[in-house]
Amino acid sequence: MCGINGLISKSSTNNLTDTLSKMNQMIYHRGPDEDGFYTDISETHSIGMAMRRLSIIDLNTGKQPISNQNNTITIVFNGEIYNYQKLRKKLEAEGITFKTQSDTEVILKLYETKGENSFKLLDGMFAFSIHDKNKNKVFIARDFFGEKPLYFTQTNSEFYWASELKSIIKCRPDKPHISKNGLNLFFKLTYIPAPFTIYDSVFKLEANHYIDFDLTTHTYSTHKIDDTLSKEKSSLPFNEAKSKLNSLVMESIESRSVSDVPLGTFLSGGVDSSIVSLGLSKIVSNKIDTFSIGFEKASFNETDKSKLVAKLINSNHHEFILSEEDIKSHIDEILLNFDEPFADSSALPTYLVSKKTRDFVKVALTGDGGDEVFGGYNKYYMGKLNTKYTRIIPEFIHKNTKDILTSLLATKDDNRGKRFKLKKLINAVNYQGDNYWNIISLGFENETNNLLKPEYINTNTFSYYKTFVEKPNSLTDYREIDRHMSLEGDMLVKVDRTSMLNSLECRAPFLNKTLWEFSNSLPESYLLKGWDKKHILKEAFKHEFPEGFLDKSKKGFVVPVGDWLRAGLKKELESYIETRFLEKQDIFNIGFIKTLVNNHLSGKEDNSYKVWTYYTFQKWYCNIYTD
Repeated sequence: MCGINGLISKSSTNNLTDTLSKMNQMIYHRGPDEDGFYTDISETHSIGMAMRRLSIIDLNTGKQPISNQNNTITIVFNGEIYNYQKLRKKLEAEGITFKTQSDTEVILKLYETKGENSFKLLDGMFAFSIHDKNKNKVFIARDFFGEKPLYFTQTNSEFYWASELKSIIKCRPDKPHISKNGLNLFFKLTYIPAPFTIYDSVFKLEANHYIDFDLTTHTYSTHKIDDTLSKEKSSLPFNEAKSKLNSLVMESIESRSVSDVPLGTFLSGGVDSSIVSLGLSKIVSNKIDTFSIGFEKASFNETDKSKLVAKLINSNHHEFILSEEDIKSHIDEILLNFDEPFADSSALPTYLVSKKTRDFVKVALTGDGGDEVFGGYNKYYMGKLNTKYTRIIPEFIHKNTKDILTSLLATKDDNRGKRFKLKKLINAVNYQGDNYWNIISLGFENETNNLLKPEYINTNTFSYYKTFVEKPNSLTDYREIDRHMSLEGDMLVKVDRTSMLNSLECRAPFLNKTLWEFSNSLPESYLLKGWDKKHILKEAFKHEFPEGFLDKSKKGFVVPVGDWLRAGLKKELESYIETRFLEKQDIFNIGFIKTLVNNHLSGKEDNSYKVWTYYTFQKWYCNIYTD
């Protein structure tokens, strides 16, 4: 586990190591154990690759970069390959020899024998780059779900790639322009999914893709790694499917538990983290460490659930209670580390639980991905309800009653209860097939035209993603959109940046391509039965828990940012709506944003999501563009 950086220059230059050292320094937190550099300078171009290493597997001989026997192929790698031991045995049976015990060398040898087709054989989280002198090419790849990040940009004379945006921005002599696509995606979604970033000229490599960079022409193309996912539906009876799922989940947990250093789990007390913690406790011989976080505000605190599971599995449980003061002392460090606007407020407790966890272990297993893989979100209900609602209620009646209903459901405090969810549902109703695009818009759903100046408005914000599913109307469609967007752009970004900022590796057993294909093959009713979310997952493990435990509702990592914006963050927020500041910035409609923020601060209405989204944007903007 580490972070990687790289650059290709059209010129023959000797200062590659200096540039790579600067890029590496920006991501020191991703790999504080050691660094590594590779350079290759010819008459027509120069190549440099570098990495920072967090030693997890093969502590003694796993140093990177690693090259093949005749030094014609070299790799730098960030991540973990969970099936590397099986792949190694197959290669050894073919006569391939190894000089290390690392998964990095397995990727290298696999590529050396099978080329780019080998990338689809990897089960794991990864971002790596390979320089192949034989082909005069560089290949840069990212894993199936996008667990590990990879950014890239091309100028007239150079091509850069990096695990974090900060490494690329550090190398630029100018401040890049804001991307209209990135800006609109952020204010609708509260995050920016691949391939876009907040910058015009910098991109994210999409999950399950690789870059083929031709050093002869200094051009690149992108390709899918695995385009062979099965779409066949299973005919397995429910009980057989349930039994198979239990086995697949346990196998995945076991594969994600290979480590030469101590590991534990994040335990929130929800279905996913409870199953992962239980599974790990069965696999390892010693007591496992479990970690949870709670809040001083009672309505947001759910540590009782994690305590129950910790007692059940007899873990060494560590519980930390989060206060507003904890956030205030770390908020700059957390938000600015994302390098672009990012408004998922659960990043705040994720950072703090990662920070506390790192005091005890170097690797933590998480329940991330369970909702996408098995259909666990409330928004999947909303998709079903929209279909029923629009069949019964004529569109003209909905339009005439919408404003009245949302007004009646308005709340004045930061409470994400039934009224909040019902209001979201009504506002998301759509008769033209765009309901799910409204549901996933957690920021300014239909208000970007009022929020932004005309020159910044993009009326087709989701056009790129509609190529996957234009008019989603099934659970399968919703989950596919989430895999491409919210999982890659939000959930995995949150966990990667906050954990790696603390030099902690997080592994997600539910993010397994085999599990994804299996869940996709099942009838949708196995996943969402009536109103029972993640039905088959809960049924597969309910015998391991007290009766009814897996059916208990859970808020998730909800944070009372609405309250904090009215208290400890109020002064800073007010500075972001000063007329002179907004006029100079020239991005927002001043009257609209002032009304929105002031109504929230006065307690007239709860605008927590929108105001927090605006606050995090300005936090990022002032760090980059304000001298």
